[in-house]
Amino acid sequence: MNNEHLDENALKEYSAVVLAYIGDAVFELLVRTHVVATGNRRVKDIHHDTVELVRAESQARVIRLLYDQLSEQEQDIVRRGRNAKSIAPRHADPADYQMSTGFEALLGYLYLKGDYQRLLDLVNRSLGFSNNEDSGSINQAREEKV
Repeated sequence: MNNEHLDENALKEYSAVVLAYIGDAVFELLVRTHVVATGNRRVKDIHHDTVELVRAESQARVIRLLYDQLSEQEQDIVRRGRNAKSIAPRHADPADYQMSTGFEALLGYLYLKGDYQRLLDLVNRSLGFSNNEDSGSINQAREEKV
């Protein structure tokens, strides 16, 4: 496995869907780690909590809340992911699926770039780690569709 990070030119060669593919895996692993760290429970309960955090609707709400806090370059990556040609699963709202693809593309981009600090910052904010204000906003957003 190659531990080198990709530069901007190499990253531009990847489609937004490929970035989202990587971002999906990275986010899933980080969320699973977070959920397991909350305490030893039945796998069924851990899985349920994980699914709640990684489903398209939750990711779409998170990126809508974080979007204005992203750099212009990060917003471009989200737009690329959001506008990428993909077919939403039947159980997901197409608009939410597009937004979640944008969120995952951003995470994949940051991972491949090797910007782990920014990646973890965004994931922590999405999980409500950074501060109570963010957590309240995300929890409130879960109650109403943004």
